[in-house]
Amino acid sequence: MRLLVMNPNTTVSMTASIRATATAVAAPGTQIIATEPLWGPESIEGHFDGYLSAAAVLDRLATLDTPFDALVMAGFGEPGREGAQELLDVPVLDIAESAAQMAMMLGHAYGIVTTLDRSVPQIRDRLLTAGLLQRCAAVRGTGLGVLELEADPERTVEVITETAREVVRAGAEVICLGCGGMAGLRERVAAALGVPVVDGVAAAVKFAEAVVGLGLTTSAARGFAPPRPKAIGSWPLSAHLPLGSARGSSRNTEFSPQSSDI
Repeated sequence: MRLLVMNPNTTVSMTASIRATATAVAAPGTQIIATEPLWGPESIEGHFDGYLSAAAVLDRLATLDTPFDALVMAGFGEPGREGAQELLDVPVLDIAESAAQMAMMLGHAYGIVTTLDRSVPQIRDRLLTAGLLQRCAAVRGTGLGVLELEADPERTVEVITETAREVVRAGAEVICLGCGGMAGLRERVAAALGVPVVDGVAAAVKFAEAVVGLGLTTSAARGFAPPRPKAIGSWPLSAHLPLGSARGSSRNTEFSPQSSDI
């Protein structure tokens, strides 16, 4: 089984941490391929960044020439998942819905700790659309920007833990880490809190393995039917980019020895 894990921003170091988390939880025989768009924002903090990222991710998917059995989209609450479901004929899972679904199996109410406070409405909207908001006790921002998560790991864990305690006091029995950049921090945060902590990347990988193992994929009956053929100017954009011109290009990271045998 081959799972493609897509970091929605162009920060290569974040792709590496996401890959490491996905690889650590993957079952024997599951191959993790991790990549990011060839263009787009270095981090996603709001709707503007999110919609740019969605276009860049779909563009990247349209130009990949390697097979995979499922896609994990490692953005927490960003748009684009539905477009990928129309574009691809394999299962598509995102880390926000996967984390929430897993958390609801572990407790009556869950909560989410994310980055900046401006991301909270975007995440709540995503949960509402997915039918998952009713059992969410709280979504709280840490005040840390996405790129700050990697700058000082000790402070990052401390701030996430402090914010998570507020979410537990608000009624959450399970905590979800609300950013792909928080991948790999679950054990340390859980040890400090004493309640289950769900890493969205890990949850999505395990759900993807289950869906593929059951021989299931996205329904194309109505809402996620393939896109209708039509002219789209300069699409896909990545096909027109000079080699190496895109900042954060995955041509150097997509199929590294850590993630793939290719």
